[in-house]
Amino acid sequence: MPTCRVYGTVAYQDGHLLVLGGCGRAGLPLDTAETLDMASHTWLALAPLPTARAGAAAVVLGKQVLVVGGVDEGQSPVAAVEAFLADEGRWERRATLPQAAMGVATVERDGMVYALGGMGPDTTPQAQVRVYEPRRDCWLSLPSMPTPCYGASTFLKGNKIYVLGGRQGKLPVTAFEAFDLEARTWTRHPSLPSRRAFAGCAMAEGSVFSLGGLQQPGPHNFYSRPHFVNTVEMFDLEHGSWTKLPRSLRMRDKRADFVVGSLGDHIVAIGGLGNQPCPLGSVEGFSLARRRWEALPAMPTARCSCSSLQAGPRLFAIGGVAQGPSQAVEALCLCDGV
Repeated sequence: MPTCRVYGTVAYQDGHLLVLGGCGRAGLPLDTAETLDMASHTWLALAPLPTARAGAAAVVLGKQVLVVGGVDEGQSPVAAVEAFLADEGRWERRATLPQAAMGVATVERDGMVYALGGMGPDTTPQAQVRVYEPRRDCWLSLPSMPTPCYGASTFLKGNKIYVLGGRQGKLPVTAFEAFDLEARTWTRHPSLPSRRAFAGCAMAEGSVFSLGGLQQPGPHNFYSRPHFVNTVEMFDLEHGSWTKLPRSLRMRDKRADFVVGSLGDHIVAIGGLGNQPCPLGSVEGFSLARRRWEALPAMPTARCSCSSLQAGPRLFAIGGVAQGPSQAVEALCLCDGV
């Protein structure tokens, strides 16, 4: 990328990778917007964001990219919602969030944008669920999440939005809940077996995977310290239960704050932080067919805290931290049979 950044917001639209905002070398949120043309492999500068921000959520709505929430230059959560009009190359303001929030999880379905949770200006985790209607340019309230949190992982399957983990202040959340978009009701599923911060989550073949992270000591364990783990826990959506996979099926490397995704029949873990003094460059994949972890080509640039995005057969790792905010944009593509 032309600009070094971490906590950038990314989106993929019509063969273009958009990277918006984030924090630069000075540690302050940026208004910089850039796009990579995947056909020509060239970067272009876009009109700057009206509101400099980092850690925002982005949703593609046809020819528009909607940017929601985040944190501003004063380190305060943002209520502003802005849309980039790709055909016109300009930004428009949209209806603001009812409450300023960072760490909002967003899901698009049938042209509607669902925004879940977040952390407000008073640092309290939020349970609010809002839906944005583009035609009316308004946010409507839906039943709140049973567990307030920010920075949760979300998955859309059928008519349900699954919400896993997240944080409440510095504490990781173990809740796993699902919102039925038709009935507009919440269901609590069994919680994660272990409490881990900065874990990676992915969904594949009817199962949800929770990988690695920074293991937190139990409430009565005063002598244990947080430590990196290679734990693998799997939730079977059909049977409604968690399985903690045995040691032989744990990740090869202990890691946290890494990129995770589902490519082909592999759950992939890329980079992150481990017990080494610098970010990891190692990459591994769990073959769902062979039921084992396999080493994959290492990252060209070892990093943690990357923004990530999956577009077709590619899993992108964008920016992040190497020795400082990184310009690197790299993608993993698994060939057939690998």
